[in-house]
Amino acid sequence: MGLFNIFGKKNVSEDLSKKYPFRLSVSFIPYKLNANSKSSVQAQIKIKNLLSEPALTSVVVEVPKQLGLEESCISKEKEIRIGNIAPGEEKEVKCEIWSSNITEKGEYTITISAFVHYLNYGYVITGVKKRALLRAE
Repeated sequence: MGLFNIFGKKNVSEDLSKKYPFRLSVSFIPYKLNANSKSSVQAQIKIKNLLSEPALTSVVVEVPKQLGLEESCISKEKEIRIGNIAPGEEKEVKCEIWSSNITEKGEYTITISAFVHYLNYGYVITGVKKRALLRAE
């Protein structure tokens, strides 16, 4: 902290890491996948900035090995760069989740992580993670 005082800089990472930066909510349209066939749902992810300053934001969506983030079901992780979100502002991003012939009936855990970045997307200050269940029938 002393180094920042010398140059007149404010260490904002300590303030940001003390509280939750975002409120995440996830919904699926339609609410379920078809098992043992190729089908898709659209995950609608709403992110609200709870901080008192703008946040450079990205979202990472992760799915289990039985699902995919494109029609061939090869990629299991996807980063969506949102940009700056103003204090109190809410943004919505959409992500397609696919099933294939290896998707059995049951519930699958989808992990959504939202991160606050510093200057560019290479530096992460803090983040929040949410898990959602997606049903295949």
